[in-house]
Amino acid sequence: MNNTVKTGMLWFTILLMGSITYGQKNKGKKNKEIQFPMTEKHWDAVTDNVEFFNYKSVQAVRSTNDNGFGIMLKDFEFTNGTIEFDVELKGMGFPGIDFRVDKDTLNSEKFYIRYFGTPDDLRRTTLQYAAVLDGVNLWDLTDEYQAAAPIYEGRWNHVKLVVNGKQMKIYVNDNERAALHIPALEGITQSGAITLSGNVVYANFVVRPNVTEGLPSDEGYDATYSDSRYLRNWSVTDPLDFPFGKDMMRGLPRSPGVAIASDLFDSTAVWKPIKAGRRGLVNLTRQFGGVEQGERKLTWLKTTITSETDQEKNVDLGFSDEVWVFINGQPLLTDKNYYGSPGMKEPRGRCTIDNTTFRLPLQKGENEILIGVSNYFFGWGIIARMADTNGLKFAP
Repeated sequence: MNNTVKTGMLWFTILLMGSITYGQKNKGKKNKEIQFPMTEKHWDAVTDNVEFFNYKSVQAVRSTNDNGFGIMLKDFEFTNGTIEFDVELKGMGFPGIDFRVDKDTLNSEKFYIRYFGTPDDLRRTTLQYAAVLDGVNLWDLTDEYQAAAPIYEGRWNHVKLVVNGKQMKIYVNDNERAALHIPALEGITQSGAITLSGNVVYANFVVRPNVTEGLPSDEGYDATYSDSRYLRNWSVTDPLDFPFGKDMMRGLPRSPGVAIASDLFDSTAVWKPIKAGRRGLVNLTRQFGGVEQGERKLTWLKTTITSETDQEKNVDLGFSDEVWVFINGQPLLTDKNYYGSPGMKEPRGRCTIDNTTFRLPLQKGENEILIGVSNYFFGWGIIARMADTNGLKFAP
């Protein structure tokens, strides 16, 4: 073998070994498992009822009373990867995890278990994902992000979250089949802190940064994406104070005898464009945040529908918490979706396209649809879908 060939083979061997070594180092870094035992070294107490202790041969954390507690992982910022932990149910409530928590703790992604009595493997409200925006948990705007799962009493429940970009899969007591797949995380943060909360016992907390098990980072499929029946293009006003007991309408000495109170709506209102997002939802919490406890806010949405003829159409409307619908300046529908009340809309006070259906009388030409939307409880927004689009054009 001549020297040239020997030299070439030597360099090839060096390059190959370097490539293997580099790959192993990167693989090791990518798959690094970081354990965070439940001790004061790794976790800050967010509430004053936190107890770190030894439990079932592991370091664990619990509440010192019957109230929920909160802890935050110290000096760690999570972006993408796998999070696993064990949780033993103790008291009724909503134990869970927030991740990508921003510095003021008002925005995050949230997952929790609902535990209110004997577990039922088929109860689809057992698990919940929701974005937290401006301190508001959007559980009532994300009915689709719930799922059933087997959860146990008196022993550990193993929870695993796989997060990559806009998507997440959640495994509960089954690491082979995800109980809940979130195709598009709806929070506004890309990275941040991790917190745990609830009246439970937590242990065995592990993070594997950037281990995402092939989960895509881009948004997944939205079933409403290609559905042209949704009203997506609106204009919106800034919210007004709308205390309970204040009436939307004022009387007039003529037919139809009522009009919107002038201090709630007038011709000088400033309108800004707003579009429906995923699931056809006009998310007003994303635009305006929430309200203080005991307060109520009101905003106005409007759009136009051009009809080829005089006709009526069915409209499916999802909303939270109250709506007043007007067609060409005339009142058409008033409805309420108060969670916990006998009259709350299915499914249990959440905003979905199934909340209500009404007939919309359209005149030939352009028609203005005006909707007042109020909020007093968690998230607010609307979803509006026509039964069909025959003879119609929507606002661009």
